[in-house]
Amino acid sequence: MYESRDFSVTPILADALQDAGCDNEDILNHLRGDGPHVRGCWALDLLLGKK
Repeated sequence: MYESRDFSVTPILADALQDAGCDNEDILNHLRGDGPHVRGCWALDLLLGKK
């Protein structure tokens, strides 16, 4: 998603994170929201460990 810049699947990522035990509502709601989602998105950068 990050490399291809196809952020249409962020809701699926949120579902997968929740299934894996993520309970951070800020992240889940952001990924399920309308965005805009772009490279440098705070939630994706946090998940990827980017600064």
